[in-house]
Amino acid sequence: MRFVTSDTHFLDQHLLGVDDFAPRPFADTEQMDEQIIEHWNAKVAENDIVYHLGDIAVYFAKPAKRADEAIFEILNALHGHLVLIKGNHDRRELFKYLAAHNYDLNGQPKFSFHDVGALIKYNHCQYYLTHYPMMLGIAPRIINLHGHIHHYAVPVKENVNVGIDSPELEYLKKRPFGEPLTLAEVETIARIKAEKLTRH
Repeated sequence: MRFVTSDTHFLDQHLLGVDDFAPRPFADTEQMDEQIIEHWNAKVAENDIVYHLGDIAVYFAKPAKRADEAIFEILNALHGHLVLIKGNHDRRELFKYLAAHNYDLNGQPKFSFHDVGALIKYNHCQYYLTHYPMMLGIAPRIINLHGHIHHYAVPVKENVNVGIDSPELEYLKKRPFGEPLTLAEVETIARIKAEKLTRH
């Protein structure tokens, strides 16, 4: 099965608390990270594919290798093969570290990497996966899945925010914080969003 997610911001103290940008009412990053990992692993199986659309973690340490090691440890705890699309908070050095420590998981690499985006197909529709929201113009049956803007949404039916803070997750039934979206769930969000925008 394939999943998408974005903006986990593991280890990021700046997102703790409740505000309009990213409501995360956790006491500390350890509690936040544990909840994301728990909910992720309850939904994703070992051989599933998860497209992570950027901003994996925000953590600064000296030497920088310490931060890379800490992030690798978290990613290693997550089920699935991770397809990582670079976000604005993802250091190129982190991707190099992950590539150097990549390993085979049941015949496929644990990590694969995209600098800008990836195009996938599901149920006769194409999804362009990027970190930043993209204005694709008139592109029939192509929907941009993105993150970056946290608890905000682009008022365009061709754009769906799949980040874990996205307000568009409210189109689904209540779901555990941090769990990735199936492509069927993405399809539901896109349909409901298009219907709501058409009515206005």
